[in-house]
Amino acid sequence: MTILDAVGNTPLVQLRRILPPGAGRVLAKLEYANPTGSMKDRMALAAIGAAEADGRLPPGGTVVEYTGGTTGISLAFVAAAKGYQSRIVFSDAFSQDKGLMMQALGSRMTIVPSRGGGITAALVKEMIATARAISSEPGHWWCDQLNNRDALAGYVPLGRELWLQADGRVDAFVHVVGTAHSIHGVTRGLREQNRDIHVVAVEPEESAVLSGRPSGSHGIEGIGIGFVPPLWEPDLVDELMSVSTREAEDMTRRLASEEGIFGGTSSGANVVAASRIAERLGREATVATIIVDSGMRYLSTGVFRSRR
Repeated sequence: MTILDAVGNTPLVQLRRILPPGAGRVLAKLEYANPTGSMKDRMALAAIGAAEADGRLPPGGTVVEYTGGTTGISLAFVAAAKGYQSRIVFSDAFSQDKGLMMQALGSRMTIVPSRGGGITAALVKEMIATARAISSEPGHWWCDQLNNRDALAGYVPLGRELWLQADGRVDAFVHVVGTAHSIHGVTRGLREQNRDIHVVAVEPEESAVLSGRPSGSHGIEGIGIGFVPPLWEPDLVDELMSVSTREAEDMTRRLASEEGIFGGTSSGANVVAASRIAERLGREATVATIIVDSGMRYLSTGVFRSRR
């Protein structure tokens, strides 16, 4: 057994204290129980494994990626565990904690500066271009998460786990959209069992491009890239819902102080939306969502430093 065998089979818990009166049951998958504290360990293991198998990642090669941090941490982790190098394109728009984690896992970092610390489409596109240039070097393999279909396969087991842990009682699944791999993979895993599960995709209120609104700057790390992800499959989703940065941050703090669940801001956005759906569906319904990653990687941000 190696550290990579610790990926997956994370706990599922029921929220008890933060839901409105009359709301249904909300179950949260604690993906921060994965080795690096994030669900992205699943996609990194799947993507690197596929690239090894077909020769795109050569022995002793280097994994390259642009990232808001969470994917980069997981890729650096899997690369280190398998004996590869990693080079990560990052930005000051994201938590310093994430950058430190990637460096600790052996990554060489390239920093793309933001304008005012906001997450925008222009920033993401500049990071992508930087990663593309680095990947042209010999022995380098670019994961290219937005266009990597292998990543989706890592999340199908998460949906299967969720279904089994919920004893086959899931009426709706609510999840944020970044690359869209996780919402698609979990949906496939759940709908193997019940094709009628209602799936809600969550995006930032300030940049709700999936809903047809303008791209903008927001502060929910890991989601809302400012343009429609290339592999987005709208037919897999029944509903779009937007959550503001302030709502996500407020809920992130509430999850920690009232439920003892220490997650990041995308997890807060998930629970805001799941709470709305649970209230709409009523007491007999079960709504599932994901605690995407650990709040430990956001301690350097303002999320846990202030209460508005």
